[in-house]
Amino acid sequence: MNTDGNRDKWEFYKDKNSEWRWRRTAPNGRIVGASTEGYHNKADCFDNAIRNGYQN
Repeated sequence: MNTDGNRDKWEFYKDKNSEWRWRRTAPNGRIVGASTEGYHNKADCFDNAIRNGYQN
């Protein structure tokens, strides 16, 4: 099990309402995290992802 998540894939995308969201996928293909809300600004979405472990 990869506990530090450094091999996880982070995806930033616009949903059907044109709001920014993120999702985190483990190497085995399972989604292990996702934004719980959409964001109008991509920067706000990135900030939320950082609070949830994203490192750019």
